[in-house]
Formats: sequence, structure tokens, C-alpha cells
Amino acid sequence: MVSRRDAVSTPPAAGGAGPAVVGVDACRSGWVAVTLRGGAFAGAETAGGLSDLLARVGDVAVVAVDMPLGMLKSRRRRAEELAAERLGAHRSRVFPVPPREVWEQPDYDAANACCRRLTGAGLSRQSWGLAAKLREANACRDGGDHRLHEVHPEVSFAAMRDDVPVAWSKKGWNGQAVRRRLLEGQGIVLPDDLGPAGRVPSDDVLDAAAAAWSAHRIALGTAVSLPAPPEVSDTGLPIAIWY
Repeated sequence: MVSRRDAVSTPPAAGGAGPAVVGVDACRSGWVAVTLRGGAFAGAETAGGLSDLLARVGDVAVVAVDMPLGMLKSRRRRAEELAAERLGAHRSRVFPVPPREVWEQPDYDAANACCRRLTGAGLSRQSWGLAAKLREANACRDGGDHRLHEVHPEVSFAAMRDDVPVAWSKKGWNGQAVRRRLLEGQGIVLPDDLGPAGRVPSDDVLDAAAAAWSAHRIALGTAVSLPAPPEVSDTGLPIAIWY
């Protein structure tokens, strides 16, 4: 059963004025994006490469992506520590992001050894599984696309619930029902037919929509960053999770 907390909100007027923004999540086939205009759903796209997806969505104000953006040279980032604190009992939904050198290694064994040397702790295989897409997203931002902002969908969904994380897993029926209801409460109504994007697993679409919600807040200047102010990466760009 969905509680009132999961439904109560003040949604934007459908089709109202406001910037066009995009939320992006990685998926098995590449990337999935949800576009909002005036805070309301305006479309969904998929692409194998992030640069192709960015070209397809056009000139939007903000692109929020569920992927770590920006590394530090010799330590982990504060963003994940603060996000984990906000998720409390569900802190395992956030993984610590090791320094850039770890992600530059050729394989898991080398990355794990590098992570232990730099941080004193190893790297999970699940985290290493993000390496290719993490490099891809950072290459886009480091290459000059500063529309890109990092988000974490679970932090965004918690913010929609007055800072109470969703207890149900996003992989199951209950968790997806709650998250879809939260998005609807914010004026983001996902249609039953998303076209080709509908082939993407539902949890990835919901994550992209939550990222788009955060992107809209970034564009309006109402978003919050973890940490505040952001840290600065070894390439001089901000490191923060926005919601």
C-alpha cells in the first residue's frame, strides 16, 4: 500500500513554462534519458553511447546523470559519505567512489590493488562494473559539456518524501509503484507506452525520471548539493551529488 507521504506534493502545472532538462541513467543497452519541459514529462530516449544521447536530446539547460562525475587524486569523495548518511538504513545503495587512478586501471585485479594502496580498502566487482560508463560520462563533462550534473536517484526519491528513503527495493513491484507515485506527485507522469525506451528495465526509467526531477531543480536554482559547497575534482570541476 502506498502511503500519503508517497503521494502528497505540489506538482508543477503540466506543460507550464520552464526550462527543458534531461535525466539520464545507465542501462544494459547503454543509456536511457527522460526529458522534462516545465517540470512535466516530454519524452524518453535511449542510445548506446552517452555522447549520442546528448546529441539526440538537443539543447537543454541541464543534464543530470546517475553516475559519479569528478574524482580526487588520493582519497574518496565526500558526496557518497553524505548521501549514505541521508539514506540511513539503506546506505548500501550508495557505493564509495575511489580516486581517479583506480578507474584508469586495465582490469579489476589491478583496480582493486590500486584502490587498496590508495585508500586502504578494496573495490567491489559491482563498482568496477561501472568503469566503462563512468569513464564515458566523465569524458563528456571533462570535454566541455558542463550541463552535466551528478545525481543519485535514491537521494532524489527520499527528498520527495520529506527526506525519508523508500524502503522497498526499486527492482520489485512495491518499490516501483511507490517511486512512480512519487514522480506523479511531482507532476512527472510517465506514460504506459514509452516507445523504444519502454524496452529498458523499469527501474532504470524510474531512475532517469528521478534524475530529471533533480535536473529541473538545478535549472531553477532550488537544488541542494552534497557537499555544499561542492568539492573540486583533479580536473578543476565540481564534485557533488545534487537533488
